[in-house]
Amino acid sequence: MDHLIERGVSCLAVLDVSSTALTRARQRLGPDANRVQWLEYDVTDAWSVSPRDIWHDRAVFHFLTDADDRQHYVQHLRDTLKINGSAIIATFALDGPEKCSGLPVRRYSPETLARELGQGFALLESVPHQHQTPSGSIQSFQYSRFVRVH
Repeated sequence: MDHLIERGVSCLAVLDVSSTALTRARQRLGPDANRVQWLEYDVTDAWSVSPRDIWHDRAVFHFLTDADDRQHYVQHLRDTLKINGSAIIATFALDGPEKCSGLPVRRYSPETLARELGQGFALLESVPHQHQTPSGSIQSFQYSRFVRVH
């Protein structure tokens, strides 16, 4: 958020299940926090925001192991992302861990993630990423960028 605000981007929203994380982000931003719509929900809950140009998921989707939860996520993505908008979604790669913080995850290639999102999203690019955890272990991620199409 900090960098987007610095660049003058408006119409920002942050969704997180953790009130603690949202509070820390608000405190970090100080007065600029008023420029952001803060939403405390699970991404699969009932919530909505006005349509946006960019959806950025920094490693939530891979925690959705239940098919119904993934369908709710994709429906929110369809409802929230404008046509021609970009969705940037980070997930564990196929060679990533099978669990994170003791929770099971699903691993994706760009192609399997594209199939999961279904029609209406075109895969534009993907980038592999080796993430180093605070404990020093390496986790394989993949970042994929999609465009919302008709």
